[in-house]
Order: sequence, then C-alpha cells, then structure tokens
Amino acid sequence: MRHPLIIVRPASAYVKRSCHSHHALIAKSLFSLGLMVLIATRSAVGSSPRQFAKANAALHPYMGWSSWSFMRENITEAKIKAQARVLAARLEPFGYDYINIDSGWSNGFDRYGRPKPNFKRFPDGMRGMAAWLHKRGLKLGIYLVPGLSRAVYQANCRILGTPYTVREIVNKSESGNTLSNYFYRINYAKPGAMAYIQSCANLFAHWGVDFIKMDFVGPGGGYKGFRRTDNRPDIEHWAEALKNTGRPIWLELSNGLSLKYANFWRKYANGWRIDNDIEAYNTPYLTSWARARTRFSAVAKWAKYAGPGGWNDLDSLDIGNGRRDGLTPDERRSVLTLWCISCSPLYIGDDLTHLTARGFSILTNRAVIAIDQAGRVATPLSTATSQQVWRIKNPHGVFIVALFNLGPKRSKVTVRWRELGFHGSAVVRDLWRHKNLGIFHHGFGTTLAVHECRLLRVRRILNE
Repeated sequence: MRHPLIIVRPASAYVKRSCHSHHALIAKSLFSLGLMVLIATRSAVGSSPRQFAKANAALHPYMGWSSWSFMRENITEAKIKAQARVLAARLEPFGYDYINIDSGWSNGFDRYGRPKPNFKRFPDGMRGMAAWLHKRGLKLGIYLVPGLSRAVYQANCRILGTPYTVREIVNKSESGNTLSNYFYRINYAKPGAMAYIQSCANLFAHWGVDFIKMDFVGPGGGYKGFRRTDNRPDIEHWAEALKNTGRPIWLELSNGLSLKYANFWRKYANGWRIDNDIEAYNTPYLTSWARARTRFSAVAKWAKYAGPGGWNDLDSLDIGNGRRDGLTPDERRSVLTLWCISCSPLYIGDDLTHLTARGFSILTNRAVIAIDQAGRVATPLSTATSQQVWRIKNPHGVFIVALFNLGPKRSKVTVRWRELGFHGSAVVRDLWRHKNLGIFHHGFGTTLAVHECRLLRVRRILNE
C-alpha cells in the first residue's frame, strides 16, 4: 500500500512558515470581489468530454518503469539513475521512456504549501532529476495524493499570488483522500482553492515533470480499509491546472477506481487503475498469479472506456526478474498478453539492473508491444470459464486473438471463426513464437498448460 506524499511533522516545526500575517491581511482588503470570484471559478469546464482538452493527448498507452514494486519508499537519486540508465540503454528503443518515482520522493513543503523534494535522497531535486532524464530521452513521473496535509494546514501558508491562506480552503471534517485523515478535503468553492492547485501544477511544470500519479483517489472500488472519499472535484481541478501550465503532463489515477464514474475518469485523466495493487505484499515475491488473475474479470468490464486519450491501467509489469517475480514463464507471457490486448500502460516494476534474459525477451517482443500501442482494445468472447478467448477486430479482415488457460490444469482452448464474425479460412501466425502456423478452415484450437496463453494474428482469406 502506498503511503502519504508528505511526511507529517509536529506543527511547531513550521511555526516560522505561518503566513497569516499583518501583511496578508492588508493584501486581502485590496482584492476586489470580482477577482475573488475569478479565482474561485476559473476551473469551470464544459459538461461534455469533448469540450475539455487534457494536458496530455495520450494517443497511445505510455511505457516506462515505476519504482514502487521492488523499491517501495527506499529510493534515492542514485538508485533511480541506475534504473534509468538501463531503461535508456536497453528498453527505450522498444518504447519504454517514463521513469516514474512513486511515494517517497518528497519531504515537507515550501512557504506556499507546495511539496518539496527530499533533498537528502535527491540532492539535485526533481528539477535536476528531470533535466538528467531529459538529456537521455526519458521522462519524469512523480507521485501525489489529493487533499491538503495536516502539516501544511497547521503551517497555514499563504497561497502564492493570493491573499488567502491554506486554512481558508479546506474542510477539516472530511478526509482529503481514501487513505487517511492526515489529509483534509479541499473545498473548491472557496476563493484561493484553484489558485493553490495551479501553483502546485506550475511548480511541477517548472521542474520539468512529465507525469503525475494521483493515488488514493475516490470513489474507489470499495476495497476494505479504504475511506469513502469523493475526489472528483480534485481531479477536475488538477486536470484544468495541468492544462493551464502548457506542458503535456500525463495524469494517471490510482487505485481501483469506481467503474460507476468511468466516463468522468476518461474525461479528465489519461489513465486510471481498475484494480487494487499488483504487488504481493508480505511475501518474498513482487507479485503473484492470484494478483494478476483478478485483472481478467476487471478489465473486461472496463474495456469500452479505453481508447486514445485515456487508458485502463492494470498496474506494474513484474515479469522481468525471474523467480523473484513470483510468476512462471507461462504466467509472465500471459500477463503481458493481457496488458497489451487491453492497451494498458506498460510500466515495469522490476529491478532493471537484474533483468533476466528471458524477462528482457518477454518485455521487448515488438509484435506484442505493437498491439498495445495500436490502441484497439480486446474484449472476451466469454469470461464464464477459465478457458477464455479474447479478440480484437482490425481493418482488412485481420483479428488479434488471445487464448488463455487460467485454470489449474492443462486444457484445450478453441476459437471458431464464426465467433469472430466470418466464415471460411484464415492464415494464422503465432506472435509470441514469431511463427506462421498455416491455414485453418473453421477455427483454431490448442491445448495449453496451466496459465499458458497463445497470441495469434488471424488474417481472413478474402474472395475464397
């Protein structure tokens, strides 16, 4: 489970930062009512998804690496750079270019209440980190949670460019996110609320941030221990603020978002987690088949909401470190197959400095990655059994077909061409094995090992 963004310290540590001063009070009196209204309402957006342009067009799912799965909060500038060097040298040629630093990068806040980097861990700060990555053709991602921390509230900093302080924009009686009560809810009806979010967004753009993961966003999927917080106003205002920076910053939401509000997530975000964390906490492994297995039923419900502009996020790919992943070789291929046919963002959670040869081969299969990047989302013929067929219809009589055996024993899985919507013959190619299998007249069937898959390109023979 991710932890809060800002380390909470006693209020006494921030007394000197209190901005509720005589000068601030004088400044307040100079603001006209019209300016107050402008600050309070500048986040207004259209009612239709097409009337709101997101900061990042997200025409394709993003690809990269994330720190959480194997590092957790044990991160430093040196460790991140070690991962980035491998990404740039070995994986960027295949499309992986985001370096997303999860929880643990920040410590405290500046005099305007905005997050500060942990300079002990990151001596060059996030601006220095971004510049270093950009020189290598990579992008920087950071981690946030909605709401205002208690520590920022207690310091009562003035909001940059306004006469208001942060205490004036929160509702202390409500939690700011689904994680804990250490964050207060921001009330966007209050003058200064949007200005505060905009000041944070402008700071991140100044640093050169390319990606923001907003964690513990509600309404969530009803997971045990999560608070019932509605962060839709936060996401709407953050999306507007990021757009206003003029920098194409990807906005990703986590975790286990509510399907009920799928249209809202799609309107304002570039991606959204559809399930709980992939990590197998309290075990020696990064993940497990049980954690991956839940994605099959979850993503089937979300499939229709994914497409250019916004994507269903199945979480990290922990499939490159061999036994440490907690998956068999067949399970690793099945995981990447599901992620790619679902057009999920592809971000590796493994230790890139210890990629196995097999792991590297799986992660860099160009034919499989191309399915993900094409942006056409698969749907299952049925999820009633553990032997499943998923398909994508492409132009010119071409289909992508994935056969999965999700059960505990060897089983045969078959697809009939009539189930794809045509009759006659088709040429079949195995995309994992890079092998043409021949012409099949009515369908294709094969016996799969436990948790094995086959990924096929099926090309209908026209004018038979």
